Amino acid sequence: MKNGLIIINCIILTIGTCGGPLLTRLYFTNGGKRIWFMSFLQTAGCPIILLPLLASFLRRRRSNRNSNNAENTPKTKIFLMETPLFIASIVIGLLTGLDNYLYSYGLAYLPVSTSSLIIGTQLAFNALFAFLLVKQKFTPFSINAVVLLTVGTGILALHSDGDKPANESHKQYVIGFLMTVVAAVLYAFILPLVELTYKKARQEITFPLVLEIQMVMCVAATLFCVVGMFIVGDFKVIAKEAREFKIGGSVFYYALIVITGIIWQGFFLGAIGIVFCASSLASGVLISVLLPVTEVLAVVCFQEKFQAEKGVSLLLSLWGFVSYFYGEIKSGKKVLDKPQPPETELPILPVSDSVA
Repeated sequence: MKNGLIIINCIILTIGTCGGPLLTRLYFTNGGKRIWFMSFLQTAGCPIILLPLLASFLRRRRSNRNSNNAENTPKTKIFLMETPLFIASIVIGLLTGLDNYLYSYGLAYLPVSTSSLIIGTQLAFNALFAFLLVKQKFTPFSINAVVLLTVGTGILALHSDGDKPANESHKQYVIGFLMTVVAAVLYAFILPLVELTYKKARQEITFPLVLEIQMVMCVAATLFCVVGMFIVGDFKVIAKEAREFKIGGSVFYYALIVITGIIWQGFFLGAIGIVFCASSLASGVLISVLLPVTEVLAVVCFQEKFQAEKGVSLLLSLWGFVSYFYGEIKSGKKVLDKPQPPETELPILPVSDSVA
């Protein structure tokens, strides 16, 4: 069952990690300018989670009826989540909403390939926060990965004007770059925070409960972005923006909005699912693995430039990932090869022929 959940979460995380940034950039490059609106879409697809939650509820109710007499059947809980976990999920959701805004702001002014390389640094910060929050052990290989990913981002920062879009100022590009870096750091903090929440919860963490946590987090993040949309007046201009969209007009615009919301929900659900099935660090590693795929797709789909600096940064990122992954395999092998203490054999008691 757990292996099946890992496979499913890996698949939807792959779709979300590769598809979400491309669809968001497609919006911004064809006349879309509403950053808060794009932040809102990253978690607005959360009603999809109601379908598996409904299936889980019906299965629990049927199981209760089958295991008890009809007269003594206990009332099936609609929600499994208790109050402390509910509050923690709201706090994490608000942080997620802020992270969505930072990421969308950066993607509005950066090419997808550059943004993906910067987001790749979240693995380094993820390892650091996992060490601080959930006592994840550091190895020389993970430290090497941190250094390589940091240097890779530094190379991009030193040559920041090389891939700046023609219609954007240097100031916009620099702010977008910094916003993306902060978004990477914040999301690297959120994943271990979710894992810590699982460990500190005073109730059993099951996958239906994980879905409830994701639902509460997404609702909180969505409401956070809705407030931002009201403040900047996004709701007043969406219809006009749809009519003036450069490709496909209103029909394509609204189809893009719906698909973007669904794809991004896959990313968040897959990421939190991997945290449940494995660890926050495993989730961060998988996201980092998929970023080079996103970069290649961005170059193909948007004809983005891929200068030498990006190539070096990508190489260092892959080197850092391989270093980290090799260290994890080596650590796991040491655990498996560690000699186990011999089992204590109980002495055979003599059998008496006498009858009491």
